[in-house]
Amino acid sequence: MSNREFDVIVWGATGFTGQLVVEYLAETYGVDGELRWAIAGRNRNKLESVRQSCLADGQHEQLPILIANSNDPDSLATLVRKTRVICTTVGPYAKYGTTLVEACVEAGTHCCDLTGEVQWMARVIPQYQKAAEASGARIVHTCGFDSVPFDMGNWYLQQVMHERHGVYAQQVKGRVGRNRGAASGGTIASILNMMEEAQNDPSVRQEVANPYALYPVGTPDGRDGPDQTGAKFDADFNQWTSPFIMAAINTRVVRRSNALLGFPWGENFRYDEATLNASRYEATRNTVAGGIGMVALALRPTRKLAQRFLPKPGEGPTRDQREAGYYEVFFRGIDAQSPEKDTIVSVSGDLDPGYGSTARMLGEAAVCLAKDPLTVGGGFWTPASALAGNYLDRLTTSAGLTFKVVDAVTQ
Repeated sequence: MSNREFDVIVWGATGFTGQLVVEYLAETYGVDGELRWAIAGRNRNKLESVRQSCLADGQHEQLPILIANSNDPDSLATLVRKTRVICTTVGPYAKYGTTLVEACVEAGTHCCDLTGEVQWMARVIPQYQKAAEASGARIVHTCGFDSVPFDMGNWYLQQVMHERHGVYAQQVKGRVGRNRGAASGGTIASILNMMEEAQNDPSVRQEVANPYALYPVGTPDGRDGPDQTGAKFDADFNQWTSPFIMAAINTRVVRRSNALLGFPWGENFRYDEATLNASRYEATRNTVAGGIGMVALALRPTRKLAQRFLPKPGEGPTRDQREAGYYEVFFRGIDAQSPEKDTIVSVSGDLDPGYGSTARMLGEAAVCLAKDPLTVGGGFWTPASALAGNYLDRLTTSAGLTFKVVDAVTQ
C-alpha cells in the first residue's frame, strides 16, 4: 500500500467524536507533516465547517476533504482505496459499518473503529475473516474506552508479571475505580440499537450473553461464565463491587486477545470486570439503579421514552467538561500456586473517557496501523493482539494514558 495517497482518512469527521479525532490529529501531527491524512463524510459544507473549527488559521486548505456515502458502496470503495487506514466513527456499526468493512477487506485497507456492538462483531468477523487474511486488511474493532484501557491493561499486566516472576496470570480481575465522564451519544445509540435487535431476534440476546461470543470460530470455550449481576464483596481487592455495564464488551475482547495471541495466558484463562464501591450499600444501590436502567432500555415503550432524554449521536460535553473528566482501572493478576507473585497495575486517563480519551485512543490506533511495523497479517484483531507495544508507547506518549504497577488499590 505504499502508493496510497493518504496514511489515514477520518470517516465520519462531522460527528461529535469524529471532530474530536480531527482536532487531536491536527494538534498532534499537524497537516503538513509526515502523517498524510484527510477527512471524509457525505456533506462537504459540514466537512468544511469541521476544517475551519478544528484547524489553525492558514492550515484549512492543507487538509483534504473527501466525499462518500455509507449507502453508496461504490463511493466507499473509491474512498478506501485512497488510504492505508480508515478511522471510522460512524455508528451504530450494525447499521452503517458492514458496507465499510466489506470495502476495506476487498481493497486491503486497514480499518479501526469504536464499536462495542458484540452482536455485530460476532457476525462480520466470521463472514469476512478469510477475505481479510487474503487481502491483508487488518480490521481492529473496539479502539475507544471500550475496550482499549481494558484490553491493553490486561496485556500490560501480563508483560509485567512475566518480566518480574516468569509467569503469566491465568486469572485477571479488572476493577473500575474513580471516574468522571458522560456516556457517549454514539455509545447510547449502539446500545439502543442492540436492544432493538435483541427484542426482534432472540438469538441476538444469546450471542450478547455468551462470554465467548468473540472467540475465533472453532475454538473451544474457556472457564468463564456470565458477567457479574449483583453486589459482591471481592476479597482480592477488599472492597464491595457492583456490575460494570461495559464488562459485556470488554471481557469478550480480552478473551479474544488471548486466543488470537495463541493462548499465552492459558486456554483456561479467566477474566472478569466489576466496579469498585466504597460500601455494601453503595454497591447495592448501584446494582439496583443499573438493573432498572437496563430493564427500561430493554422494553420498547420505555426505550422510546428514554431516547428523548438521553444524549444523541453528535451531542457531547463541552471542552471544559471533557477536560474535567478522568478514569482509573485496576488489574490484579492472580497466580493460584504462588500468591506472592500476584501483581496489580493501573491504567488511568486524564480526560472524559467516552469522548476526549476515546478520540485520542482511536486516533493513535489509526496512526499505529498506518505507520508502525506490525507483526500480524490481515484479519480481524483486537487492540492488544494487533498493536501491542507500539500502541502502548503511543498511548502513554501522546494520548494521556498512564500504565503503572501499583502496590495497592487506592480510591
